[in-house]
Amino acid sequence: MIGNAISLKLPYDQRMSSALRIAQGKFGRVALLDMDRPLVRHAHPHCHVLLKVEGADTQFSVRDDLVPLTYDSAVLVNAWEPHAYAHDARRPPTIILALYIEPRWLAEFRPNWTASGRPGFFAQAAGAITPRIRVLADDMARAMVAEPGNRSLHETLLSALMVSVIERFTPWRETAVSLRDLARGPSIDRRIRTVAAQIKSDPGAVRQIDDLISGSGVSRAQFFRLFETSFGVSPRVYLNAARLERAVQAVSDSEANLSAISESLGFSVPAHFSRFFHDHAGSSPSGFRAVTRMPV
Repeated sequence: MIGNAISLKLPYDQRMSSALRIAQGKFGRVALLDMDRPLVRHAHPHCHVLLKVEGADTQFSVRDDLVPLTYDSAVLVNAWEPHAYAHDARRPPTIILALYIEPRWLAEFRPNWTASGRPGFFAQAAGAITPRIRVLADDMARAMVAEPGNRSLHETLLSALMVSVIERFTPWRETAVSLRDLARGPSIDRRIRTVAAQIKSDPGAVRQIDDLISGSGVSRAQFFRLFETSFGVSPRVYLNAARLERAVQAVSDSEANLSAISESLGFSVPAHFSRFFHDHAGSSPSGFRAVTRMPV
């Protein structure tokens, strides 16, 4: 269990999920989340690993299955794999270490780990962790609390943790990314690729999915079929993922006020943006901003 020197039970004003700490870098981001409410069904463009640090055992919905998150097991979510936090209101909160990892950073360890950005990198949605993963996860959580601005330390600990996770849960020696593999993979319709690029470049400009459909030149039914075949998620989930990543970047790195960020992302009312952010990231945008700007 967590050592006695540092308690992760930090005070909070009301019963709602919050970010205790956020670590960011070229690796992506790591969030230490105090969770006591569900998250909506969503997806990320990264591989996503969830580890319990403290509190009640809990569970996630990954695609259509409920999988446990305990002190001895991890939840493993592939890039663009729909998932949701299925909190049980009868249970106490859970502190979760949530890893959102960039494929390009993983490729610095082994080139074929760029496959982490594609479906199927993790063969299963949950699995028993090793004692080493347990120790590394606890060390990472304690370091984020004790030294919130120490990016070098965070990246060192995260490197060891992710190597252990991948070696435990993926057939990484057989995972290859070659031109032959890519050529054999499903191709993305040119019209759908154009729509996806439009969403990524300016998600706030997309007011209605119907606007994307009308500009694509395909029927509504064909649009949804082609999009889900290409990316594994619906256009709405893809749009929300793009909005969230843009929101996280703006909240963390810019000086813009939250109302301006809300408007730039297409939310007519700031409260709608705050609810969207909380339902997808597990924290209010103001709370998220506060913990990303803690001093070294």
